[in-house]
Amino acid sequence: MSDDHDRAVLLVRAAQRGDTIAMNELLDLLIPYAGRICTPIALADGPDAVQETLVAVFRGLRTLKEPAALYGWVRAIACREAVRVARRAARAVPADLTSLPGRGDPQLATDIDDTLARLSPEHRAVLVLRDIEGFDEQSAAALLGLRVGTVKSRLHRARDSFRKAWSS
Repeated sequence: MSDDHDRAVLLVRAAQRGDTIAMNELLDLLIPYAGRICTPIALADGPDAVQETLVAVFRGLRTLKEPAALYGWVRAIACREAVRVARRAARAVPADLTSLPGRGDPQLATDIDDTLARLSPEHRAVLVLRDIEGFDEQSAAALLGLRVGTVKSRLHRARDSFRKAWSS
């Protein structure tokens, strides 16, 4: 185990016993991790998704039976919260991908972020888990609470939409 992981396990145990300093240190440790997951899914509302994730972690930490599973547990919460926040922000409707500027067009300054922003939160979630975080379809399905077939079809549609948006 890495030093960060060992430290996190100790902080979880102390926080579960009611140590508020340990809880604060744990939440500080988790902010960048949650941000790395929430921001590509919730986009501009990423900070809100991170905050919602940390609130859920704070409220549910006593129920975490295995402190070594902290990062997986937080990852699942972050994915769920990021999708929820993105939906709440009315981004659930995919943008018209035909309106994307061409590659040489100066409007395409934010390339990947702009292209990701045009996908639905559900599609961004599977892309982040599979292509950025490196999870297989089964792990992504478990994290998102979906069937593997649903994740595969969303991933296919998300990649196809991303490709079309990127190459147009």
